[in-house]
Amino acid sequence: MIQLEQIDHVAIRATDPERSARWYGEVLGLARVSVPEWEPYPIMMLSGEQGIAIFPADKVPDPSQATGTPARIDHIAFRVDADNFLRAQQHLQNLDIPFTIQDHIYFHSIYIHDPDHHQIELTMPVKSWPKT
Repeated sequence: MIQLEQIDHVAIRATDPERSARWYGEVLGLARVSVPEWEPYPIMMLSGEQGIAIFPADKVPDPSQATGTPARIDHIAFRVDADNFLRAQQHLQNLDIPFTIQDHIYFHSIYIHDPDHHQIELTMPVKSWPKT
């Protein structure tokens, strides 16, 4: 079985990403992290190694995946270590669950969907985030 370590981040779609970034900073104390390779989005707001990735609501990559409102949670990410990243791939194959793997510079991710088509990410860090 896969052992999850923690929730890594929650990605949200916001009607005004800058306003949302200010709110998460002011209300929850999350710090904006500069990630030049990804600018302008997502806006990464972190506390330690967890936080929020903010994307614009009007730029949904696949409109068929949009729910009724443009401001919504995009996916849920769980952090795993290297052993569990490999174990997860084998486990998903054994269950015949389709998945994709992406290299995001700072981490590698496995993407799957739950029965209601919510996107779930299993993410493995490969290098540290830039300093805030």
